[in-house]
Amino acid sequence: MEYEDERYSMTPQDPEAPQRVARLNELGLGNGPVPEFDDFARELAESTGAPYAMVNLIGEEHQYFAGLHTPGQDNGVDGPAAAQEAAGTGGTEPGRVMDRDHGYCPHVVVRKKALVLEDVCDYPRFAGNPVVDEIGIRSYLGAPLVDHTGTTIGTICVVDVEPRPWGRPGLEKIKNMAAEMTERLRAREQQRSENAGE
Repeated sequence: MEYEDERYSMTPQDPEAPQRVARLNELGLGNGPVPEFDDFARELAESTGAPYAMVNLIGEEHQYFAGLHTPGQDNGVDGPAAAQEAAGTGGTEPGRVMDRDHGYCPHVVVRKKALVLEDVCDYPRFAGNPVVDEIGIRSYLGAPLVDHTGTTIGTICVVDVEPRPWGRPGLEKIKNMAAEMTERLRAREQQRSENAGE
C-alpha cells in the first residue's frame, strides 16, 4: 500500500545517486531554475490547495528545486525558502537548494513510490526530520519522477505547515501530476535533441 504505514531511516541509502546525477547532466537539469517547472509547481499548488510545491531534482549531496512555488511569489524568500537558504545553499539561487538529509523527497526517490504524510508527527522518524523544526512542515505529499530510461531523477511534491487530510484523492492527484511532469521532461529532452541536431 502506498499510503505511509512504514518506518524509514532518517536519510535513506541511495545507491542510484551517481546514475541519477549522470542522467540529470544529460538532461541539462539540476543547476538552475526552469521557468516551465516553476509554472508546473504553481499548477500543482493550485490543484492541491497546498501553499508550497516543488519540482525537486535530487543529487548525491543536495536537492535542487528546479520548480518552486511559495505563497505570494514564485521563488519565495519566506517560509521554507528562507529556511533552505539558512541551511546553506552552496552559492546557488536562494531558496532552491536543500541538504539531502532534509525533507521527505529522498525517501520517495529511493522507494520509487508516492508518499503520503498527512501529519508527519504521527511518524516518529519523519517527525524528527530537520524540516519540522527548521521550517515548520507538518504534512507532505510527493511522487517520483521516473523518466523513460527508468531513472528516478527526482520528485514533485507539496507541503503544508498544517496537517492535511490528503487521502486517496491526494495520492491519485500527485501520481497523475508526476506522470504529466514526466511527459513534459520527455518532450523537453526531444526538443533539446532536435535543437542540437540543427
